[in-house]
Amino acid sequence: MALLEGKTLLVTGVLTDSSIAFHVARLAQEQGAHVVLSSFGRQLRLTQAIARRLPKPAPVVELDVTSADDLAALADRVREHVDHLDGVVHSIGFAPQSVMGGNFLAGEWDDVATAVQISAYSLKSLAVATLPLLGPGGSVVGLTFDARYAWPVYDWMGVAKAAFESTARYLARDLGPRGIRVNLVSAGPIRTTAAKSIPGFEAMEGGWPERAPLGWDVTDPEPTARAVAALLSDWFPATTGEIVHVDGGVHAMGL
Repeated sequence: MALLEGKTLLVTGVLTDSSIAFHVARLAQEQGAHVVLSSFGRQLRLTQAIARRLPKPAPVVELDVTSADDLAALADRVREHVDHLDGVVHSIGFAPQSVMGGNFLAGEWDDVATAVQISAYSLKSLAVATLPLLGPGGSVVGLTFDARYAWPVYDWMGVAKAAFESTARYLARDLGPRGIRVNLVSAGPIRTTAAKSIPGFEAMEGGWPERAPLGWDVTDPEPTARAVAALLSDWFPATTGEIVHVDGGVHAMGL
């Protein structure tokens, strides 16, 4: 039996076929899952086009995680395609360039608030919005970039990721009694479109392959996608509030 045979999943954040979320959706389908995607605004048509590059066509529902109306309507929109969800993938993040790239001290609250709402609070928003569709055995998996450290140029997005990781722990606490797991995958730097939008991203990925005991390919999202798929499966029934590092081992090394 395939790893995700019979599972129904909602995957957010599919924008291009180089995105981690795209490869999660692809791998999930290959492992037997039925996948629904979400997108919004101008990106909706792009996601619909990219969805046709998956092994099987995937429906796309509209979701802006900053919209109370979209969040309230999400369960019904998903029900137009599936009657329940076994898993949800959070692959959403955004910060204005004014609060990255060495602008930490100059960051203004309005822009910082945008980063925190979209990149951290949205995990809670998405989990609550999909809760009517999730039952015991359900899994919520998010993507992060190790927030224990102050990385070059990441600035307020790093702060947002720290909030994101804390949010996952509190969700694990509150959703655990319902039998729903909440875990994160902390990936090493991958040259996705989102990563390339970070001013000075090269400073973050610089030297990573050399520092990683297992080596690291900044162009390969497959290892990260596999970790997400594993956490969505039934093979981690008693794991929640965890951060699984998929970074070649850099997180465990000293300078």
